[in-house]
Amino acid sequence: MITRKMRTPIMHRAVEHAGTVYVAGVIGDDMTQSMKGQTASALAKIEKVLVEAGTSKKNLLAATLYITDMSQKSAMNEAWNEWLAPEDLPARATIGVADLGEKVLIEIVVTAAAG
Repeated sequence: MITRKMRTPIMHRAVEHAGTVYVAGVIGDDMTQSMKGQTASALAKIEKVLVEAGTSKKNLLAATLYITDMSQKSAMNEAWNEWLAPEDLPARATIGVADLGEKVLIEIVVTAAAG
């Protein structure tokens, strides 16, 4: 069975199937923030989506982080490591992209085990 949650005009924020929750790409709220600020904001939003989908960041399986400037990866990692405990780190990839939208520095996609 597929369960879709938090519908938007173009997608659902989370889709659950066979005990796995897939979270759509998330960006921060304030594009004037630094890479660390946008990352922290996006992660806070992801945490809310995970909770609403009945799981938590402790159940993360995988994450893909898309960033527009690889020279800012250390700032992104700072926010990431402040958000997650070392024992809860998922498999992860960071991919450099040319453009995510006006002033958007990062977009994050995660997959988690259902709660």
